[in-house]
Amino acid sequence: MNTIFPANEENKQIELTTDLTVHYIDAGQADATLFQYKHEDTYYHILYDAGDWNKNDVVTYLQNQQIELIDLVIISHPHADHIGQLPGIMEAFDVGEVWMSGNTVESGVFINSLEAVTESDTDYYEPRAGEAFQIGPMEIEVLHPTELTGGLNEDSISVRFTYGEISFLFTGDAYKKQELMMIDNNKTVKANFLHLGHHGSNTSTSPDFLKVVDPEVAIYSAGQDNSYGHPHMEVIQQIHEAGIILYGTDMDGTIIVSTDGKEYAIDTIETKANVNKKPETKPKEEICIDINQASPKQLQEIIHIGEGRAEAIIESRPYKSLDELMKINGISEGRLKDIEEQGLACVGG
Repeated sequence: MNTIFPANEENKQIELTTDLTVHYIDAGQADATLFQYKHEDTYYHILYDAGDWNKNDVVTYLQNQQIELIDLVIISHPHADHIGQLPGIMEAFDVGEVWMSGNTVESGVFINSLEAVTESDTDYYEPRAGEAFQIGPMEIEVLHPTELTGGLNEDSISVRFTYGEISFLFTGDAYKKQELMMIDNNKTVKANFLHLGHHGSNTSTSPDFLKVVDPEVAIYSAGQDNSYGHPHMEVIQQIHEAGIILYGTDMDGTIIVSTDGKEYAIDTIETKANVNKKPETKPKEEICIDINQASPKQLQEIIHIGEGRAEAIIESRPYKSLDELMKINGISEGRLKDIEEQGLACVGG
């Protein structure tokens, strides 16, 4: 069984030897995300949330990955769409450690889950903000809660996973107030990937939080045509206006991120709810920056484009071809050639 160590500067320097794969599992109107990686001859598996109580899809998905040991299961909070399949997971796999917030609820799902943990040899822990842990080359920083308030969503265990230079942020069903607390209490909220809080609900993902996290990709977990209206349109609009790439399990099925700790690629896998969608791969280096649509921040990823030129490009829209960038002050024929050779810029509608 692999050991979870408190993080320190020495074990942060572990050299990465293989890719990390992160599976945002399509679990309907529920959450479950699997982290899967290897270091030297050791395999590691971490699960954040455990799907809905009235299904077995998360257990089946994990079994299909040929997993025997799950090093750590983090249950963000004890609602049935997050803790639901923990009893089945405890029965089907060896589990090294389970984290819960410490809040309790009088529900059969929670009681069965807690019994499954306490009746096993699995370690149990209630993490708090400010703690950091190392599992092989993966660092886990706890951002919330500092202390319990009794609110199940409000006290969601919120964590930042870091693998090399790539980071993933999860906040469970925490609300905007708790997001602001994370900003105030932590210096490490920024992440490449943000899992949108509360299934993309407008109770979460405040503009201030989104600005500080500054993700390149946002992912939400929601069921198709769910009764809650998740994700809420105002959240989706906010993501689009910020120029953030968006994926959702209701539209894309299971979303799989692969990274070597420096670059990443994103695949999607169709499920029963997404039978008309084809698997899609979007490596970071192949993302097109549409000069007719991109935000100032995105435009500055293009060679020779700084803040001033980004604003000038936006003011001179629309463009019919990249050649028209030469009307921007400072973009010469030589610099235009550099832009074209870089391959990031493109012209859309």
